[in-house]
Amino acid sequence: MRTITADAITAAVEKLCAETNFELPHDVLKTLKKSASKEEGIAKSIMNEIIENAAIAREKKVPLCQDTGAANFFIKLGKDVQIDGGNIYDAVNKGVVAGYKNNYLRKSIVSDPLERKNTGDNTPANIYIDIVEGDNIEIDFLPKGGGSENASALKMLEPLSGWDGIKEFVLSVIKDKGKNACPPLVVGVAIGGDFASVGKLAKKALLRKIDMQNADPFYAEKECELLKEINNLGIGPMGMGGKTTALSVLIETNPTHIASLPAAVSIQCHSCRRKKTVI
Repeated sequence: MRTITADAITAAVEKLCAETNFELPHDVLKTLKKSASKEEGIAKSIMNEIIENAAIAREKKVPLCQDTGAANFFIKLGKDVQIDGGNIYDAVNKGVVAGYKNNYLRKSIVSDPLERKNTGDNTPANIYIDIVEGDNIEIDFLPKGGGSENASALKMLEPLSGWDGIKEFVLSVIKDKGKNACPPLVVGVAIGGDFASVGKLAKKALLRKIDMQNADPFYAEKECELLKEINNLGIGPMGMGGKTTALSVLIETNPTHIASLPAAVSIQCHSCRRKKTVI
């Protein structure tokens, strides 16, 4: 059994909150540059400004976007880890408080959905924990802006709807809401599971590198098909028209009930921030 202190978790989370909001992942930046080279006119100008903005944020240590997001953590907790000095939920939330306050990141969480009073420290974080083999703690951080989160959707389809029904659902979400989520988008799609799990899986899909296709050739083909059809919509960078409405489509699946076909779409904007640390 390995002992990890709660303070070590808090320190790791504080660092994640800053670095993730300042630095666009390499695969996202690479895909943005590749897509910008194919654009023309105002679409190309917008893409180049997004790339320049990312360079300034990295150099000056300032947020990529004014919306520094709700704090989402996907954690793999080794079964041979003992946490000393507190529990993992409190340790992560303390890291969020320190990370957002010390780095002047915008606090976006309200304590009540109707009374709308800001908690002042961006907590509570959304924390999803899986118990796994080993003696490490693997923490993936995904700050999620309100604009892209509002564009996400979930639908319980009939099994006979099949792939065509899922494709129609995803395209309808992008048509209706995509331009409000600061495209070019990264689109996480989850199929299967149940009502509670499919939304979480769609958000978790956004943790995969955007230039990495699904390991299953069937779903890799579906990702390419959806990306092509989304880009054919012509919404373009920041909704101003163009060839690049989305940078990537990432599909994840789960087993499901014989009578169900749940599907969810979790959208991330061009500022597709995420970072992992292992303790």
